[in-house]
Amino acid sequence: MSTIPQNEELLKHLFEILEAHRRIFTQTRVYNRAVALLLSELMVFTRHTITQQLIALGLTEADWSAWYRLFSEQRFDYDAGSEILFEQSLLHVAEDELYVTVGDGTQTPRSGRKMEGSGWLRNMRTPAFMIGIHAAQRWFNGAWLMPAENGYSRALPLRWMPAFTEKSEPQEHAPMKEWEAAVEFLTWLREQFAKHGRNKQNILMVADGGYDTINLWKYLPDGVILMARSAKNRVLHYLPPEDAHANRKYGERAPAPQDIWRNRKTKWRKLKLDVRGKTRRLQYHIMGPVLRKGVSERPLFLIVVRGKHNARTRRKPLPFLVNAVQNEQGEWVLPCRSKPSCFGCGNAGKSKFVIGNSRAILAWATNNVTIPMLPFYRFNGALGSIPLCSWLATALGV
Repeated sequence: MSTIPQNEELLKHLFEILEAHRRIFTQTRVYNRAVALLLSELMVFTRHTITQQLIALGLTEADWSAWYRLFSEQRFDYDAGSEILFEQSLLHVAEDELYVTVGDGTQTPRSGRKMEGSGWLRNMRTPAFMIGIHAAQRWFNGAWLMPAENGYSRALPLRWMPAFTEKSEPQEHAPMKEWEAAVEFLTWLREQFAKHGRNKQNILMVADGGYDTINLWKYLPDGVILMARSAKNRVLHYLPPEDAHANRKYGERAPAPQDIWRNRKTKWRKLKLDVRGKTRRLQYHIMGPVLRKGVSERPLFLIVVRGKHNARTRRKPLPFLVNAVQNEQGEWVLPCRSKPSCFGCGNAGKSKFVIGNSRAILAWATNNVTIPMLPFYRFNGALGSIPLCSWLATALGV
């Protein structure tokens, strides 16, 4: 009987990654159960529940209580697992390269509000013309954007953190806004870099418009570059002139992003990129340094990507803000001017823009990671299942 040829290297690398996580499990049997659940993710074609995974493993007549205790008794150290996944990512990023991350909020739908952190959130499955709500938990997904190969890139979750709303009235976790979760994630990354002797390595986090907030720009950790999509009517100012009074914070009013793409005299730069097997022709404009209203101590650069309208393509113009850095002469410049580097930016869930080089390079990347939603009814199991599933998906993706 003929069979499809298998790539043994894939399984070899997978078990090497799993073996690196062996030290976070106190018992061998607990480790074996986690490995079995990970492999069963590849064999389940229905809902990814614990029941379906155990059926895929052929354990229909076995006692399942020990498998459920893996979640309810919190026998998986998620913090230690995240640190090991971070160590694995460092193997693909040199010390002198930019470490690119993606941050975004996401939801896990729940059937009621009795579960920890479950509250009323916007239902993303409802149409735009009739927006509805549903009970769900809000999480922050901090992911590492893998280096692009042949125009393809993927985002692998490093930290899956609870960002429960205040109205959900959580008991075990303090309510947290999305920007606060982003700061916590970036602070954790800086601590991990310091732990591995990479204090000088820069981090870039790309995010959507929900993270273009005053507080995130204010409390952005040192050594972190944030690139966030901005609003078309964002109020921006130039830097105050050199002979201005010491207490003057802002200069003259700068054009809003929508004024740039509406102005026919705007000078656009052209760029060609190979993305997912196709050549993309883009136009962009850079303005800066500028100041965002309310964050006078953080100079920024505005990058506007020109829209495109024809018979086959309809793409709206998009503005992005990125924090500036000072060079040796004390001038505010765009990050990574000295060497080419590609990194992603845009809607952190589906299509993303990628910007790099000394100016602006934009391309598309895709987040192919799917976190299975495991239904649990006990308190600890409901909270422990989502981070473990995030680890399972990341381990398979690495």
